[in-house]
Amino acid sequence: MPISDIPLFSMLRTRMHWHQERQQVLADNLANADMPKFKPRDLVPPRFDRLSGAAAADAPVSMMQTDSGHLAGLSGNSSAQFQTRRSGYEVRPSGNAVDLEDEMIKVAANQMDYQAATTLYSRSLNLLKTALGKR
Repeated sequence: MPISDIPLFSMLRTRMHWHQERQQVLADNLANADMPKFKPRDLVPPRFDRLSGAAAADAPVSMMQTDSGHLAGLSGNSSAQFQTRRSGYEVRPSGNAVDLEDEMIKVAANQMDYQAATTLYSRSLNLLKTALGKR
């Protein structure tokens, strides 16, 4: 079985590619911070909840309450909404909507998330090698 068929490695690889593409988009936003009428762009994060095949049948797993004293688990149907932080202004008089502070925060967060994904990928790979006795 190739490593590319293991879902964890596939998802981590997808996430790392997304972070690379997002870094390019954020760099373009920063490079055009003085361009009149420039609107900053961002990428939509990849979603891993769209499963197909046999994995879709196993996807809706919930916690089982075996005793009345046990706490009920959280359901997967959370209605939490996430909002992005808005700056004090949306568009400069020149028509440019790039907020340098927000973009730099996004760049730093993107870099940290990429490093976390690469670390998790390499440690998972090392764990797999150890389990196979190749290390």
